[in-house]
Amino acid sequence: MARDDKKKSGKAAAGKADKKADKKARKGDKAAKVKAPSPVSPLAPAGFPDLPVIAGVEFASAAAGVKYQGRTDVMLVRLAPGTTVAGAFTRSSTRAASILDCQAKLEGPQDQTQGAAIIVNSGNANAFTGKNGQEAVDRVTGAVAEALSMPATRVFSSSTGVIGEPLPVARITAVIGEMAARLDAEGVAAAARAIMTTDTFAKGAGAVVQGDGGPIHIAGIAKGSGMIAPDMATMLVYIFTDAKISAANLQKLLSKQVDETFNAITVDSDTSTSDALILAATGQSKAAPLDDMRAKPARDFAAALHMVMLDLAQQVVKDGEGATKFVEVQVTGAASAADAHKVAMAIANSPLVKTAIAGEDANWGRVVMAVGKSGAAADRDKLTIRFGDLVVAENGWRAPSYDEAAASAYMKRDHLVLGVDLGLGKFARTVWTCDLTHRYIDINADYRS
Repeated sequence: MARDDKKKSGKAAAGKADKKADKKARKGDKAAKVKAPSPVSPLAPAGFPDLPVIAGVEFASAAAGVKYQGRTDVMLVRLAPGTTVAGAFTRSSTRAASILDCQAKLEGPQDQTQGAAIIVNSGNANAFTGKNGQEAVDRVTGAVAEALSMPATRVFSSSTGVIGEPLPVARITAVIGEMAARLDAEGVAAAARAIMTTDTFAKGAGAVVQGDGGPIHIAGIAKGSGMIAPDMATMLVYIFTDAKISAANLQKLLSKQVDETFNAITVDSDTSTSDALILAATGQSKAAPLDDMRAKPARDFAAALHMVMLDLAQQVVKDGEGATKFVEVQVTGAASAADAHKVAMAIANSPLVKTAIAGEDANWGRVVMAVGKSGAAADRDKLTIRFGDLVVAENGWRAPSYDEAAASAYMKRDHLVLGVDLGLGKFARTVWTCDLTHRYIDINADYRS
């Protein structure tokens, strides 16, 4: 077949795929013209934060009708030339096409002279869509590259939403040109709203740290509410900074920070096909480059980045589908770091623990159960369990000081701490989760409708 014939054949196939995806999307439009918003989580912050403007970063968002009408669902970010990019992605064996594409683009050397871009859609995950998935990514990133005059190798994409449905590419590419025309350095709040799915509030966090010669700014946004379990980067997260830092150092820093932030949260124990975290540094701060990661400016920057990442991670938990309680699980005295993590996650993921918390039931026996099933080393007679400052169990039995009324009163709080000391070693782990309510079932029972 001649090359021109191949092009025509490819365009015809793409056109058919567009028509098929658009037909399915329109069927959804008829069923629900506008998706009714979920009630805002009672754990939500007062409002979207006032984030620092990051020099070299511009945002735009649009309503493309990917799944629902009447809501923004596409975000575009342009990053100035000189930007370095790092990423962390799900390790799911059924990763979405956009994840595989981003990973491939970040494996090789980066051409920082070309700038970069990020395009994100909500409403459709473009996962488990066969070879059409990569073709859809190529067409979307290609359209962004053309609109912003940069190579497609510097365009990173993410998709979130329903799995197994073809991406309605034409709806997304149709809004890229107009988004490119109105990119705005102060458009971050609207961008955060555009990437929401079952989220009830837009998530943002920022920080400013003093570098050597000037301030360094950090601003991040995230989406995530359900299908949240730690496996490297559990949600969609985009963090931007004006720091001058190499791609290698940026990646090392990100990989190190992920473990105690996005790998330390869980809503429902399920890991998504589409989890992604992209960190971009434009290098436009007046501060000196962060070349020596042991020097104070780099350490201060690392601490500020950790704060932003943890804030975003905890906001995801606070917006857990149907959540009414924010829960910190503190495990100490484990024989190994792996055991500390096993116990913490066994407690945080236990439906019995989480439903007891939802019912404000001080059922510490369910914590005992979770420790026992975790697979970690444990000794009944060395175990101590606390609800906040209240010791409820110790030395293999209910604590002599246990007060049912006090424990029940504590469980009525919306922020809880469950503490477990295994009494076997020096290792510790803290993770964050939420309760499990009937609202979680309501949301996920009709997720595709």
